[in-house]
Amino acid sequence: MKELVQCWAVVPAAGTGSRMGEKIPKQYLSLRGSTIIEYTLQRLASSNCVAGIVVAVAADDERWSTVKPDIDKPLVTVNGGVERCHSVLNAVNKLITMGQQNEWVLVHDAARPCVRVADIERLVSTLQDSPVGGLLGTPVNDTVKRTDSSGMIVTTVEREGLWRALTPQMFRIRPLHDALVSAISARKLVTDEASAMELAGFEPLLIEGHADNIKITRPSDLVMAEFLLQQQDSSG
Repeated sequence: MKELVQCWAVVPAAGTGSRMGEKIPKQYLSLRGSTIIEYTLQRLASSNCVAGIVVAVAADDERWSTVKPDIDKPLVTVNGGVERCHSVLNAVNKLITMGQQNEWVLVHDAARPCVRVADIERLVSTLQDSPVGGLLGTPVNDTVKRTDSSGMIVTTVEREGLWRALTPQMFRIRPLHDALVSAISARKLVTDEASAMELAGFEPLLIEGHADNIKITRPSDLVMAEFLLQQQDSSG
């Protein structure tokens, strides 16, 4: 097997997670005796291809100092921004000041604690010689409807070729930096890094990952994440 390149990971974690209906940001909610973000960081650090992690947290975040992930990789903190894209850009800028601008970066959601290490390493193995980069995803299997503002169905969307975008998303640091700056300057607050790269004229590659790499957004997702982690543990 080809040796995997070493990548820094970026974890934007400055959001409030308002849809969870909790008083604290969702990344700090309890998950199997730990917190969501600790699980996420430990999964990333478990991969041999992750050299270190930069976490972007809110400037007024008082809980981050209590997070003690059991990892043996460098962990760097930067201030997050108003939107995800601002947080990622701040973290990427930090990597550039650290001299990492010619390297790859993996951007991963703080609220995806179930990502499989094998999926991370397959992503890196597949993309490390790519001229662009790409992301994990899963094909859309459900019938998809588009509605109007009142909830009435307007049309059924053809699902052929539709994918759910997951993370990590893997791009070289300097092109990602430039794509994010360009998107923000154009007032396009992209919700993932692939969107910024697409706006810059690139064509990222989608690599199929496991569907259990869920993003915890609503209370029911937290219950599902606990179940999925238990299943992953039992299956080895």
